[in-house]
Amino acid sequence: MSDNMQHPQQKTGAVQTTGHSWDGDLQEYTNPLPRWWLWCFYGTVIFSILYWFVYPSWPMGKGWLKGYGTVDYTITDKASGKLLEKKDQPWNTRALLLEDLGQAANDPKRKEMLAKVQAATPEQIVKDPQIMEFVRSVGKGLFGDNCAACHGQGGQGVVGLYPNLTDNDWLWGGSTDKIQETLVLGRKGFMPAFGAVLKPDQLDDVAEYVLTLSSEAKPSEASERGKAIFQGQIGGCYYCHGADGKGIASVGSANLTDKIWAIVNVPAQKTLQDKKAQIAGFVAKGVNNTRIMPAWQNRLSPTDIKLLAVYVHQLSGGK
Repeated sequence: MSDNMQHPQQKTGAVQTTGHSWDGDLQEYTNPLPRWWLWCFYGTVIFSILYWFVYPSWPMGKGWLKGYGTVDYTITDKASGKLLEKKDQPWNTRALLLEDLGQAANDPKRKEMLAKVQAATPEQIVKDPQIMEFVRSVGKGLFGDNCAACHGQGGQGVVGLYPNLTDNDWLWGGSTDKIQETLVLGRKGFMPAFGAVLKPDQLDDVAEYVLTLSSEAKPSEASERGKAIFQGQIGGCYYCHGADGKGIASVGSANLTDKIWAIVNVPAQKTLQDKKAQIAGFVAKGVNNTRIMPAWQNRLSPTDIKLLAVYVHQLSGGK
């Protein structure tokens, strides 16, 4: 409880109080704030006012105060590297990012290393530790910006949708030249649908034969019937997959003799019947307009494509 008793005038030099007391002896000091603290406080006020004028700040109508701060950046064509436009925009994080990207692209050391990549063959790049370090660093960024949306950040892909780039199974060839060709031209996978050609029991027989090629199933009467369809005129599967079932890179057909399944998720199936059902359903529907990779020749420069091809080749161990 406090009282309203006023204390006599305090002596000069004594600790100053408000002059009131609580519970008889509890008093409140009136020490002034430290001068340094006041100046810091005044400085923050001045800083905030300046910030409002320089950077985006208060809402105003349907927009906001954009401030007087500006960011200069350039826009270049990725494929040719030519300067398209110079811009001077009010300060914002997007313009600041574009400025940083432009400065990074014009860095002398980066240009020097890109020139080395451009002049060297893929084989020479792989043998040069300094260039390979640059390829891994820049390639990771290029892959993340342009490829990871489909193939995943690490290149593992998605079964049934996008190929796994970390194994040694390549539909169109896995050399750096073939990977570079794939990046430049793009790819369009195609397999005709056999649902209207083969009966359900024939589809089942073909599926069982396909499973024997990778030792997922043992040879049987059903697989022998499937082999006749696979190798014969009714199915004609050997035209694309080869008589041995190992695929043909020139047409992008899958190797059916390994245990790598890019489209049909056979390893996830527990029984032989489930595996056959997965393959039979795929053979019946075929592949059309679902396995498309865009061409990058008009999106990335030739040097970036070469660098990216070497990077992707290394994801699978460089074999």
